[in-house]
Amino acid sequence: MPAAVQHEEPREDDELLAWVAAGNQGALSELIARHGRGLRVFAARYLGNAGDAEDVVQEVFVTIWKQAARFDPARGRASTWLYRITANRCIDQRRRRALRTFIGLDDVRDEVASQEPGAEATTAARQELAIVRDGLSRLPERQRMAVLLRAVGDLDIAAIAEVMGGSAGSVEQLLVRGRRALRDHLRDHLAMAAEGLERKSS
Repeated sequence: MPAAVQHEEPREDDELLAWVAAGNQGALSELIARHGRGLRVFAARYLGNAGDAEDVVQEVFVTIWKQAARFDPARGRASTWLYRITANRCIDQRRRRALRTFIGLDDVRDEVASQEPGAEATTAARQELAIVRDGLSRLPERQRMAVLLRAVGDLDIAAIAEVMGGSAGSVEQLLVRGRRALRDHLRDHLAMAAEGLERKSS
């Protein structure tokens, strides 16, 4: 297979995806040039944040590079497939952002970073979210359910109480305790990581 897509006539999207599936980076570059701007505009309008949209679209094209062979032209247009992947990534991004906001991840990160100047390398979003997922798995079951219904499901207190078969007051207590436990879990892990970096640099 040639190393790049070279042809006088523009390639159809499904043909480009077939070349991507064969490992052709030139075909991927052509797809990015053709659809990247539209996907970024879509993601930015959905998320309300250009930076998040840029991250999402980068993830989308990494996914396309890895999964282009899964595209089936018999099931729809290639452009529809690209936007479906982007929409799913946008939903994931909003859920991550909702969880970060609910727990107060940015506040914890700023607090630890202000104490440990070298902590920036330990506070990447994926690492933080991995720590939070670990913290979620350690919460008592009802605390975990309440936190996820609030932060990811975006349900209000009354709706969570209805889902869980409890009172609004009990749900509020579950959320307060769960949020506190997750913040403490994250703070402890970031502080330990910062100390490890300081030892390595000394």
